[in-house]
Amino acid sequence: MKTKKLQSVLVLVAIFFSGMASYFAQPSSTIAVANPNVNALTIKPESVAKMMRLELIKINKYKVYDEFDMNEVIKAKEEYKVGCYGQNCLSKLGEELKVDYVMSGSIDGLGNKIVVTVKIIDVRAQSLYKSAVREFDNQELEIQRMLEIVLAEMHGLTVDKVIADRLAFKNEVITSNNVGKINNSGPRIGFAAMTGDVAEFATRSELYGGLGIQPITSMIGYQIEGQYVGTDNFSALVEGIFNISGLEQSNFIPSFSLLNGFRFGKANWEFAFGPRFGVKSTSIGFLDTKAEYGPEGAYYTQSEWVASGGKVNVNTGELIAVPYQGFTEHFDKDGSKKLATSFLIAFGRTFQAGSLNIPVNLFYSSQKGGGFAGINMGFNVQKSKQPINKTTSPQRYY
Repeated sequence: MKTKKLQSVLVLVAIFFSGMASYFAQPSSTIAVANPNVNALTIKPESVAKMMRLELIKINKYKVYDEFDMNEVIKAKEEYKVGCYGQNCLSKLGEELKVDYVMSGSIDGLGNKIVVTVKIIDVRAQSLYKSAVREFDNQELEIQRMLEIVLAEMHGLTVDKVIADRLAFKNEVITSNNVGKINNSGPRIGFAAMTGDVAEFATRSELYGGLGIQPITSMIGYQIEGQYVGTDNFSALVEGIFNISGLEQSNFIPSFSLLNGFRFGKANWEFAFGPRFGVKSTSIGFLDTKAEYGPEGAYYTQSEWVASGGKVNVNTGELIAVPYQGFTEHFDKDGSKKLATSFLIAFGRTFQAGSLNIPVNLFYSSQKGGGFAGINMGFNVQKSKQPINKTTSPQRYY
């Protein structure tokens, strides 16, 4: 019997001390969160205030004043509705709410960074209790994580260093991570006019080794680009362009261009230059521009000429062993294949319509004896930065 009474007493004592421990573990200081000042961002002050309350609850150091009870006080006082950011106003608000502390601050979008300022006012002392300012990379969808980091640092709590480093603003004049810059990777389409020997080869009859097409051809391709130097008003780029020409005239003419490009200012003017690579077919022969051995512009290879023992002059009937221009290298679709190189220069501008980028460029590709001159354009959609947690659905602000 005595044993049972002793056990009951011990249980009651344990419950008592457990309750007392729980009581003293509860935060005793009360705090209210006023809407912060938000500049140059899409998120609303009310949404930031909700995030602040949530992060305060997580650190478990204050009793956080209820949002809806607080709204009743704010509605009754006009001075608290807009612009209550200063120490005096926040202290008066705290007195109305009968809390120990009031938190507010500001969230400012400044170019390619977000500056988070948080301050806590001691209502009784009417003075600043704690404050912190920190710069983050401009990732607006991660504002709650930014607040988590700032509040943890303010209260001496451990911060996730990996997340903090990924959100931190890197104060570099020149950077290599596409800060605030356009990326014009995407499809390209355009037209080009051939010049010089290239145009002659295109228009020459297929009977004489030409392509038998018009000297204006379509171009369709894809551009891949990467930024290796960038500031707010300048970008240096490497661009790779895969291109196919002549499809509308039953020809397949592939090429690849590797360019060094520069993009300037908010108007997005751009300039690029570099080598263009393709495939060409050539042979050693003679182009009859005087129509002495057949139609004007007829092409005869050296092997054909030699095999026939020379060509007969259609005007005199004389057998000519060597043509008047001699034998030189010419484009010939039936000739031997080899690498073709040229130098490409392009100039243009990227136009923007919301998140849609529309690059338009004039270009000239120069090679021995001729080249291509034309215009091309493309499009792509500018994507926002990925949130740190890629599995998280995009956050909506109300």
